[in-house]
Amino acid sequence: MANADKTYEVDVEDVEYLRHGDQPLLARMFKPRGAGPFPAVVELHGGAWCLGDRLMDKPIHEPLAKSGVVVASLDFRVPPAASYPGSLADINYGVRWLKAHASEFNARADTVGIMGSSSGGHQAMLAAMRPRDPRYAEIRLPAGSPAVDASVRYVVMYWPVIDPLARYHYAKKLKAGGKPYPELIDLVLPLHDKYWKTEEAMAEGNPVLALQRGEQVDKPPTLYIQGTNDVAHPRVDLDRFVASYREAGGKVDLELYEGEAEGFAVRKPDAPNSVKAIQKIIEFVHQHAH
Repeated sequence: MANADKTYEVDVEDVEYLRHGDQPLLARMFKPRGAGPFPAVVELHGGAWCLGDRLMDKPIHEPLAKSGVVVASLDFRVPPAASYPGSLADINYGVRWLKAHASEFNARADTVGIMGSSSGGHQAMLAAMRPRDPRYAEIRLPAGSPAVDASVRYVVMYWPVIDPLARYHYAKKLKAGGKPYPELIDLVLPLHDKYWKTEEAMAEGNPVLALQRGEQVDKPPTLYIQGTNDVAHPRVDLDRFVASYREAGGKVDLELYEGEAEGFAVRKPDAPNSVKAIQKIIEFVHQHAH
């Protein structure tokens, strides 16, 4: 059994986990060397649902794998290949694929969790809350695969876009007020439109509003990491999610890092708060994978 205090050598390889037509989707697999079997996690990159790739969060993947966790960092469809809910179908499949193939990676299928940054954090939470949603679960595993679903043991979110509709309205309001506003606003507004198409979709695929609507959702234990100076992910949305999740009976560990902006742990992984945040992720994963 993996031990969070031990350091493992790690092998890294890209594996095709799914294909749409002639378009392969790759998982970058970080595999600790050792007796195992190890806990495993699916990781989802950010990029406002449209940008980025499976290599983005490497400063989190590597130390997590060195602690004795198999990490599957997924590429998934982004616009123009697919808008919502296409990426959720890939992610749901990716969780089931990892469970079905766990033994090939010296991992335990019963330990699989999910994590992600920014829009990847949003998708991690949404996938975890709705593992059996027919739209998300529509891609079948090959015949003869184990009967597994996409439910997960836990969720880790770092600076997630937890309420896409509220973030869209926040960005529009800042832009309407005229400059100066964060340059990020000009980037994210068109990407919201590209992925979601409508505000109705932003409301439907929305962890905060799903809870407030009283949807019957899975509520795995969750770690939520954010900096107090994050202008890309409004604090008010974080507070609404945490209150709603707890009210619905879910457990959230909230870790706020003073003075840090969006993406801090990935952008400057050696800074003291980043080291603390990454260590917190490692401890949480090991705690909830056993």
